[in-house]
Amino acid sequence: MQAWAQMNPDERRSRLHLHPRFHSRVLPDDRDITVYLPAGYDDDTDRRYPVLYMNDGQNLFDEEAAFVRGRTWKLAESADTAIASGEVEPLIVVGVANAGERRLAEYTPTHDWKMGGGEADKYGQMLIDELLPYIAANYRVLQGMASTGLGGSSLGALAALYLGLKHADIFGRLAVLSPSVWWNHRVLVSLVGEMAPRTGPRPKIWLDIGEGEGRRAVADTEMLERRLRSRGWRPGVELSYWQIPGGTHDEAAWAARVRPMLRFLFPAPVGAP
Repeated sequence: MQAWAQMNPDERRSRLHLHPRFHSRVLPDDRDITVYLPAGYDDDTDRRYPVLYMNDGQNLFDEEAAFVRGRTWKLAESADTAIASGEVEPLIVVGVANAGERRLAEYTPTHDWKMGGGEADKYGQMLIDELLPYIAANYRVLQGMASTGLGGSSLGALAALYLGLKHADIFGRLAVLSPSVWWNHRVLVSLVGEMAPRTGPRPKIWLDIGEGEGRRAVADTEMLERRLRSRGWRPGVELSYWQIPGGTHDEAAWAARVRPMLRFLFPAPVGAP
């Protein structure tokens, strides 16, 4: 398979579909949706694929669209490499762009008296009632929680874990990178205790923090990891937790974690070619 960086623009466009200004009846802002398709998607028209929905979608693929120009997660490159090596099952990745000035509001589960926010439930409604059906109508996706993931970093990770726990019957695989556990006096830690599924399968969670993000961020994420374990998540089974030496709070650091994150959440079936 040809490396992503060596593809010409037409080849990249055939694998990276832009749906501009996706309109929601729930939220006031339209947003771009970018869909990454694995190699071979057009060759086997009967095959269906798991899907990973990612927050802050403008920072995943396109250097020109990124919040900091030129800095992205390089997610297409990492996904291609991991799939081609046989580590990760072929999957679709849907990048959901944030709403700019309203990003904080949409990615936070509770209202903070000083900072505002608290519209994550509306954002989740948009994902579940509008975007997921749209993607299912336009792409060959597998249905069910075992084949549907949600992820993000920073506030996007906060939203991913909150919505993943609240809608554990829909999102069965969660990518939680450098989560903003600090939000509203660490309310997420309390919410984990309240929202953790009492019965049935738990979402599989990748959780990480960079040691270069500060001692408080590391301590907060350790607290979150302990709470998850106390509520039944088993390390190495439903939970993979990593502290990254020197890891910082930026796209380059998160790009370096894409491949192991995908390997844990979407491992290739044993014996797959």
